[in-house]
Amino acid sequence: MRGILFVLSGPSGTGKGTVCNEIMMREDKLTISVSSTTREKRVGETDGETYNYVSKDDFLGMIDRDEMLEYAIYNGNYYGTPKKTVEELLLDGKDVMLEIEPQGALQVKKLFPEAVLIFLVPPSMAELKNRLITRGRESAEEIEQRITNAKWELEQADKYTVLIENDDIEDCVCDVLDYIESKRKERNKVNSLINENV
Repeated sequence: MRGILFVLSGPSGTGKGTVCNEIMMREDKLTISVSSTTREKRVGETDGETYNYVSKDDFLGMIDRDEMLEYAIYNGNYYGTPKKTVEELLLDGKDVMLEIEPQGALQVKKLFPEAVLIFLVPPSMAELKNRLITRGRESAEEIEQRITNAKWELEQADKYTVLIENDDIEDCVCDVLDYIESKRKERNKVNSLINENV
């Protein structure tokens, strides 16, 4: 039985990383695919766990060799998901989670129309801006750019399978986990009907 490809996405500042980390701590039947990036490693991040940190030349080489499932340039850095790892996990029957930017999520949907795209939305744009300011990683100019990007990303929301608001982290995590389980039940029901002897 083939695994399900789940994509957790949303504008910068909606809490994708936090929600994904919580899900992975609670969900033992889900494998996360680690993305690659050309950006510098931040304090507290681990190569091979947070991201695979690669040079721009190496990343461009992977693109040229058609080794990327998706990739995007975000704030001057490349981010992407190696294709081979994801395909092998799905064929092995494992459910896979990608935590990626909306640009990449829409590329995944083209290659994997059956992928389940989960879009995290903030309770308001004011709250999104507040979260970006509070985390203290970007300049005022970068924050404004992220808000502009977020508006475009929100316009793509109708291309996703489901929208889940991240107002309260615990509620959001539970909503995502419940949705993942509902998609598994759908798959299992369909498979049991296909395999039923009549």
